[in-house]
Amino acid sequence: MNKVHVKRDDTVIVISGDDKGVKGKVIAVSPEEGKVIVEGANMQTKHVKPRRQGETGGIVKVEGAMYADKVALVCNNSACKNKGKATRAKVVMENGKKIRVCAKCGKEI
Repeated sequence: MNKVHVKRDDTVIVISGDDKGVKGKVIAVSPEEGKVIVEGANMQTKHVKPRRQGETGGIVKVEGAMYADKVALVCNNSACKNKGKATRAKVVMENGKKIRVCAKCGKEI
């Protein structure tokens, strides 16, 4: 089983590929494949067939999965010097629970 360093609803930035620099929220995570789906990144066209009477089909744009290695966490703390940029996360034990914190400012991600 692969470990993925991001979770659903994390804010991330794409660090490589055609969508480099795109920020977005993680919609879904697939740890088995090591992939994530990021809002607004890796857009693909999908042909949709109408399923019910009166429903329209056509070509729609949807987010595609990308490897989790291509994204980095973003610290949203206003006091952090890495605000809005890619940052690393540390795992800290607090009251017997593991909490991810920004490596630069120490605030919870």
